[in-house]
Amino acid sequence: MLKSSVHFIRTQLALIFLCILGLVMLLGLFSISLLHNLNNLSEAVAEQWLPTTRAIGDLNNYTSDFRAVEGSYLLASNEEQVSSVLLEMKRLSAEINDAKLRFEAIAHDPADLKLYRQWEAEWAKYQELVTTQRALVHSGKNDQAIAAYMNLSGAAYDAESHMLDVLTSQIVKNAQTAKEQLSGGYSSSLTLVWLTILIVGLIVAASLLYIRRLISLPLRHLTDCMHRLARNDTSVEILGTQWRNEIGEMARAAVVFRSNAIDLMRSRAILANQASALEEQLVQEQTLVANQRNFVSMASHEFRTPLTIIDAHARRLAKTSGNLPDVVDRATKIRSAVSRMTHAINNLLTTSRVMDGIVPEFANSEIDLGQLLVEVCQLHRDVDPRADIREDYRGDLKVDGDQTLLFYVFSNILANAIKYSPDGGAIRVTAAPVPSGIKVSITDHGIGIPDEDLAHLFERFRRGSNVASIVGTGVGLFLAKMVLDSHEARIDVTSKVGEGSCFTVWLPTPLQGAGVVEHVGPLAWLVVAREPEIVLRA
Repeated sequence: MLKSSVHFIRTQLALIFLCILGLVMLLGLFSISLLHNLNNLSEAVAEQWLPTTRAIGDLNNYTSDFRAVEGSYLLASNEEQVSSVLLEMKRLSAEINDAKLRFEAIAHDPADLKLYRQWEAEWAKYQELVTTQRALVHSGKNDQAIAAYMNLSGAAYDAESHMLDVLTSQIVKNAQTAKEQLSGGYSSSLTLVWLTILIVGLIVAASLLYIRRLISLPLRHLTDCMHRLARNDTSVEILGTQWRNEIGEMARAAVVFRSNAIDLMRSRAILANQASALEEQLVQEQTLVANQRNFVSMASHEFRTPLTIIDAHARRLAKTSGNLPDVVDRATKIRSAVSRMTHAINNLLTTSRVMDGIVPEFANSEIDLGQLLVEVCQLHRDVDPRADIREDYRGDLKVDGDQTLLFYVFSNILANAIKYSPDGGAIRVTAAPVPSGIKVSITDHGIGIPDEDLAHLFERFRRGSNVASIVGTGVGLFLAKMVLDSHEARIDVTSKVGEGSCFTVWLPTPLQGAGVVEHVGPLAWLVVAREPEIVLRA
């Protein structure tokens, strides 16, 4: 039902405009028909009655003039007057014949033609008598000619003039009738045109009223509803949902929008409550973290004292053992274990402080990176004697930086290489000078890192998707990246799943006479300013 009426308003509007267009076309055709009728009447007046009345008027004028000239002929006293009168009679005869030709060239009713033929016969009789009179005058019988002019010719002229008057009256009457028809046709046409315009105007007004009541006003109502809903006024009443047209579709959509707005407001209230609860939980978490940090600091402090005592006794035991190699060896191992625990405690404290946003002091000094890497590797051999760590250091490996933080960086990378090589395998640690500084590479043959995880490897709490069964926090590489950034160093990684990974660190070498600048950031330590690094990849 809805699908069949989805274009109902469009169809109605199309029909309304088609009806208006049809009415306009009918009005145009009707007006053209009326104009055509008026044109026919006008042509009849212009082409028939005006020339006819003009020809009849000329006949009346020229025949009366001919009668007067006829009298002048009888009264002429010399030859010159006679010649002049004859020329005038000849001219008038020509004018009368021309008027007759013009009258005969126009189509007339049979009654008019009958009257014209009767006049023409009377005029012919009169012309015969005029010819007889001219013969009498020419023979010198003027008295007889004058008597004929007064009697026979006068009677013939009166009969001809009477018949011409009857014809003229008939022609004038018909012309007046045609004129009245033209005037009446114009009035009727004008009335019909105005009546048609009025009907079309009423239909257009009704169409506009229909459009306003059933389309314009509902659309304005829906627009107002949408504005009120946009202002979160969900109490608005939406009308027209029962209509089976586009307005009804829009009204029902507005109802859905109102329902969604109500649900959204409810969701906002729920989210506000949840946000409040999360803020409370955040405060609790911050309190727990602070307690944890305090515990770590306190535990570290408490561990340092017994470890110092153990180390002191082990050192004294080694000095006083004399020639007992076994005791010296055991004392050395005790001191090595103490050193590892002290290093672990220092790393734990550094990590905790950095995670809390506490900037550690940057102890900038010249470092023999080769010696530092040897200590890192030895530490992890002591921790895991099964680790196969192979070292290769070449050239001058002097750099500027914080020895403790760099020790943490390479220790973390090497620990990951050992941890993510569950089946063993050689781990290579190499270092060598390059044009832009010193390049350090740590390569393993472990489980590798998926390609989709490489771009997020140095983000906080991000771990590879294939290490779920291996313990880890996801902050080691993040902190290592922060430390290297503070040293203006760069770290890259290449890896292939199942074949292993290679972490490469580029450390800049110290420059002669370089100044010290202060860096701003989570690790805003003092570092030596250097020229832009030339990027070299393995």
